[in-house]
Amino acid sequence: MGRSNALRRRGRHLRNASLTTRVDHRGMVVKKRLRAVLIPLALYGVSGLAVGYFVHHAQSGQRGLDAKRELQLERTRIEATLGALQQERADWEHRIGLVRSHQIDRDLLEEQARVMLGRVHRNDVVIMVDPELRPAPALAARSIN
Repeated sequence: MGRSNALRRRGRHLRNASLTTRVDHRGMVVKKRLRAVLIPLALYGVSGLAVGYFVHHAQSGQRGLDAKRELQLERTRIEATLGALQQERADWEHRIGLVRSHQIDRDLLEEQARVMLGRVHRNDVVIMVDPELRPAPALAARSIN
């Protein structure tokens, strides 16, 4: 029995010998060295691309630093407009307060009546202006003060 097992093993070995190829260990060493270099290189490349992507979008993305600067400029413009509008509102509130008070300011009332009726006082000096050189209505309304 011992001999038949030995022949079987040897026969199998001989039977599969033509199917197996000889392994070259030197090629494996080169592949291991190549993998040892390429895998970290690929990881560094991918991580570098990811960092570059996020840095780019942090600088010029929809909510990046450039967008923040533009929003700050827009904010300063809006604040300047707000200041001018608040001043204009304060002026109008002052004028309305003069009309609403218990005693109406005579100068304001007279000024408004002259503007609406197109009349002048006999002591006023009238300067005739060419219609083409006449100031815009918004500027004329402000110059009444």
